[in-house]
Amino acid sequence: MSDNPLTMADLTPELMTKLSEGTFTDLIGLRYTEVSADRVRGEWEVRPQLHQPAGIQNGGVYCTVIETLASVGAGVWFGERGQVVGVNNNTDFLRAVREGVLTGEATPIHRGRSQQLWVVVITDAEGRMVARGQVRLQNLAA
Repeated sequence: MSDNPLTMADLTPELMTKLSEGTFTDLIGLRYTEVSADRVRGEWEVRPQLHQPAGIQNGGVYCTVIETLASVGAGVWFGERGQVVGVNNNTDFLRAVREGVLTGEATPIHRGRSQQLWVVVITDAEGRMVARGQVRLQNLAA
């Protein structure tokens, strides 16, 4: 990269994963596999440190992944016009998971002048949906 500041358009999955080092998403092990204005994908491994007391994936991890993937996609789309912030996260938990790699995929439902709405689907290694959420984001002009 040059001396120019990093833009959202410069984000690759590898760079986004690197930029997340030391953050909460790094703590849960989220790795980005695709980053664009139309889709953001990431994956993480379910492990005991991410379980709730019943020995299954904690729902807060799903909420975090859903918020994160939607926010990154919305930010890439909004680009140099400003920033985006989440204003609502609605997550449904559909299937208990104790172990394995989970994948989240965020895609836009609506991208307007002042707000965006993204849906995120989380699947297991067999392609079964384990959680689904949507995030409404506010576009904040620079």
